[in-house]
Parts: sequence; C-alpha cells; structure tokens
Amino acid sequence: MSTTTTQSTTERCHGSATLFTPSRDRPVTGPSLRAALDEGPMSRFQWGAIAVCVLLNMLDGFDVLVMAFTGRAVSAEWEISSSELGLLLSAGLVGMALGALCVAPWADRIGRRPVTLGCLAVAAIGMLLSSVSQSPVQLGALRVLTGVGIGGVLAGSNVIAGEYASRRWRGLAVSLNSTGYAVGATVGGLLAVGMIGQFGWRSVFLSGGLATAVAVSLAYFCLPESVDFLVSRRPKGALERMNALARRMGQPALDRLPAPTATPSGVGAGFRALLSPALRRPTLLLWSAFFLVMAGFYFVTSWTPTLLFEAGLSSTQGLTGGTLLNVGGIFGAAALGALAARFALRSVLLAYLIVTAGLLAAFIAATSSLSAAFVLGAVIGLFVNGCVAGLYALTPLVYGAGIRTTGVGSALAIGRVGAILAPAIAGSLLDGGWTPQNLYLAVSVVFVATAALLALLRPATAGQPVPAPAAPAAGSAH
Repeated sequence: MSTTTTQSTTERCHGSATLFTPSRDRPVTGPSLRAALDEGPMSRFQWGAIAVCVLLNMLDGFDVLVMAFTGRAVSAEWEISSSELGLLLSAGLVGMALGALCVAPWADRIGRRPVTLGCLAVAAIGMLLSSVSQSPVQLGALRVLTGVGIGGVLAGSNVIAGEYASRRWRGLAVSLNSTGYAVGATVGGLLAVGMIGQFGWRSVFLSGGLATAVAVSLAYFCLPESVDFLVSRRPKGALERMNALARRMGQPALDRLPAPTATPSGVGAGFRALLSPALRRPTLLLWSAFFLVMAGFYFVTSWTPTLLFEAGLSSTQGLTGGTLLNVGGIFGAAALGALAARFALRSVLLAYLIVTAGLLAAFIAATSSLSAAFVLGAVIGLFVNGCVAGLYALTPLVYGAGIRTTGVGSALAIGRVGAILAPAIAGSLLDGGWTPQNLYLAVSVVFVATAALLALLRPATAGQPVPAPAAPAAGSAH
C-alpha cells in the first residue's frame, strides 16, 4: 500500500493545523498516533472535530425536545388527551432506541462518519415532513423516523468526540456534547415561545428540519473518520486516510498501520462481546443506570412545561420554566466535564445524582413563588443534564475500539426504553389522579437508585478501558 498522504475533503475543512517540517515528516509506526491523541496536547484539528460533534448534538437537542415545547399547541389543535400526548412525546424516543440499537452498531463495521451522516439526513427528512403532518398518527410515525436518525447521530458523534480528545480532556469533550444538546433544546424552547403564537407549531418543526439539512453538508466536509475505526477495521485507503489525519494534527506520517486489534466478526458478535465475562458486570450496571437516568431526564424535560401549567402557572410561564431547565443544562454538562478533569468521573457523577434527587423533591412546592420556581428549574436543569453527560462520558471508557459504538449504542437503546416509558406512564398517572408533586417525588427516588447502582461499578471499569474479547476470525478486521 502506498504511503503517499492524501488530503481528503474532510480533513481540509479543519484549516491549517501545525504543518509538517522536513525533520518531522518521518515515517513512524501506527501506535504513535494513538499515543499522541491520548497523551499529547490538543491540536486545533482535534478541537475542530469535537466542535462539529457538539453542533450535531445541538441539532439533536432541538429535534428531540421540539415535541415537548409544541405539545400544548398540538393538543389544542387535535384535541388529544394527556395519555395521547404522552405517546407523541415517547414516539421520538422509540425511534432513538431503534437507531441506537439497530443502526449505531453498524458504525463499528462501516465507519462512524458515514453512519453519522446517513442518520443526520434521516433526522432532517423526519423533521421537515413533521411540519406538514395532518394527524397525530402521522406525526407520531414521523417522530419515530426522526428518532431513528437522532439515535445514530448521538452514538456516533459521542464516540468520535471521545476518540479525538486527549485522555485528560476526554470527559470534557463528551460532556460538551451534552452541553450542545442542552443548547439546542434551549433554542428550541425560545423558538417555540416566539414562533407558535405567530406562525403555529409547524413552523418550529420546519425550522429544525432546515437547520438539520444544512448540517448534513457541513458534517460531510468537516466530520473526520475515527482513527480507532481505521486501525481496527482497515477499510480501503486506511493508511492514506490515517496520514491525512496525522498531518492535520501536526503528527509524523506512518509507514504502515499498526497490528490490527481483535474485533468481533459481525454486529451480532459485537453484542455478544458486551456480555462476555470480562464486560458483563459493567455492561449490566451501565444499562441499568442509563434506563433509570434517561427515564428521569425525559420525564423532567418532556413534562415540565405542561406540569408547571397544571401546578397553576400560565402556558407561557410553563414554556419559560421548561426552557430554563435547558439553560441550566448548558452549564451543568460543561461543569461536570471540568470537574472530571480534576476528580474521578464516577465520584462527580454520584454527587450530581444525589443533588438532582433532592432538587426534584422540592421543585413543585416552589411554584408558589414564580421566581423561586424558575431559579430552581434552572438548577435542576444544571444537575439533571450533568447526570446524562456523566453517563455519556463514562460509557466509552469501558469498551475497546472494536465494540465501542456498539457499547455506547446499546446503552443508549436501553436508556431509550426508560425514556419511552416515562412520558407515557406520567401521562397515564396524571389521568389517574396523580399530582405533579407526586410525580417529581417518584422521579427523585429514581435518581437515588441510579447512584446506588453506579456505586457498585468497580473503579477499574469506572474510568479505565476494558479490552474487547478476541475476535474468532483474524481476517474480520478488514
């Protein structure tokens, strides 16, 4: 294979990183590039790759929670019950579970980049078609389609961000993705407040669909392929693509790829590897934690605008309270990442979970004072988004490169099951006579239970990668 470095369109988009000098343009073996990513200073190219992932997560935050902010307007137009609205809120999460479980694992086979691009295009189509839906059934089906795309994007972008960050800043990089998600959700809330009254709820879906469509082109030119994927799977032109990436990071060229890492021979084998003796305990603990945290998170973010209205605030005040949740989330995810650069990630996450539980227990009681409710809502958003960011940052560290996206995707899929159930169950409980205070108290218990589960995660797997099991066929990496 030729060692000539080819500069792909993807790598050119990130601008001029440190250029080669004759003394540095010396062929070296592959492991040096992975070591440079893990231990070296962060280059402009690396931060650029992370920035693209954050942008994609911003769009995902908008696309996922747009239903929460348009829920009251949709209910009024089609005269649907709380239970039916809960199903609409859950429809996108059903799609996200399907995308994370069935689509994301293919990123470990054919590449993180092409799968992420394809899923982004699916999300754009789903949002644009949602803006012209004519019935709750149509909108629900399109929310599932949109969710499939979002599920694949979230898994792929979080893995790429983590792989391009140095070891020191990896927790921050993945947490910044969650910050992007909160920013997108905040923008969605602000747009909903300003646009629904003037242009109707469909305009909010249209805006999100157009923005996501533009992002497809941006990601095509600017989103790099995973270095770990190129090494483990060795697609055609892997060495040339590795050298193009190395040059953009100011690293020496490679004369050959390193020895391939053992990788499962198929998508099914990847799932079996997650439950192998070496990985079974951390996998089951992470799946359980994702289930509970996602259930709590999506209950809070999906139902808070409506429940604040039920608690006596106006519809606009309910939307404002829901938006403040996401404003707080912007700072919560970033703060968790910064703390994880100084303290053990699991310890920071445990603290976030306990504080979140206490805040939720006190939330609805604070609605007697509008200012107190808004402040407490923002603080809850800070911590509840930090809980999700912590799980996103923790999970990729547990799995080897050959099954990393499968591991993240499966955890997200299990989490989506909790996310799907929570809004629908909340709607049924409201119809059955539960008060908003009862619901928030129940969810606070969920966060305490999650903290108890993560306390069982062994320190060796709370921040250190566990090697993936050996693949049965030596040639499967190609």
